[in-house]
Amino acid sequence: MREELAKVCKTLHLAHVMETYEQVLFEDRESFLLGVLRMEIQRREETKLKRLLKKAAFPQLKTLEDYDFEAVTFPETCTKEGLIDLRFLERKENVLMLGKVGTGKTHLATALGVEACRRGYAVRFFRVPDLVALLQEKHANGALMRFQKELADCELLILDEVGFVPFHQTGAELLFHVISACYERNSVIVTSNLEFGQWNTVFGDTRLTAALVDRLVHHAHILAFTGESYRLRHALSSMKSS
Repeated sequence: MREELAKVCKTLHLAHVMETYEQVLFEDRESFLLGVLRMEIQRREETKLKRLLKKAAFPQLKTLEDYDFEAVTFPETCTKEGLIDLRFLERKENVLMLGKVGTGKTHLATALGVEACRRGYAVRFFRVPDLVALLQEKHANGALMRFQKELADCELLILDEVGFVPFHQTGAELLFHVISACYERNSVIVTSNLEFGQWNTVFGDTRLTAALVDRLVHHAHILAFTGESYRLRHALSSMKSS
C-alpha cells in the first residue's frame, strides 16, 4: 500500500506527502485530506524559500525584525512602512542607500532582499566589485549573454558597495548595461558611501556615470544614512566596558 501511495504521489507531483501524512491530526476523512494538502503547500513554500535564498547568495541572512531605522532618513516619496511592505517592488522602482561606511546600508538591503524572497520574488545580491569581475570573466569566456539573461530574470537586483573599488572602462560599461537592462523592468537596490557627484571617480567616465545615475534615480527612493559606524560604536563600547 505504501509503495503504491508513493507512486501516486509521484504521478501527481506531491513531493512531500509521504514524509508528512503520518503527522497529520484529523477527526474525519475531510480534515485528514485537508491537513495533508496544507502540509504539502507548507513544505512547497519552505522549499521554494530555500531555493530563492540560495539563488540570491546573500553573504549573511539579515531580517527587518532586528533592524534599527534610527540612522535612516526617508525621502518624501517613501515611508518606513512602504519600504518594509516592498511597495517599490510592485512598482518596479529602485532604492538607493547613501551614507558613511558602517551605518547599516548593507544590513537593510539584505533584509529587504530576504523579505522579498519570503514573498516569492527572485533576488540576486552582489558586491559590486565582485559583479564587475564576474561580468568581465563571462565576457572573456563568451558566456556574457547567458549571465545577463539570468540577471534580467531576477525581480530585485541588489548592488552593494558602489564606490569602494574603481573600475576599468570595460567593467564600468558592462555594469552600465546590467543596470540599463533593469530600467523600468526590475527593481534595483544600491548601497554606496559616495554621493552621486563622486561616482565618476569609480566609473572613470563622466558621460557614462551621468547616464547610469539618470537611470537609477528615475523612479527611485533615495535614503540617507547618517551617524557613526555601528561597528566603531560597538568597538568603543567594548573598550569602555573592559
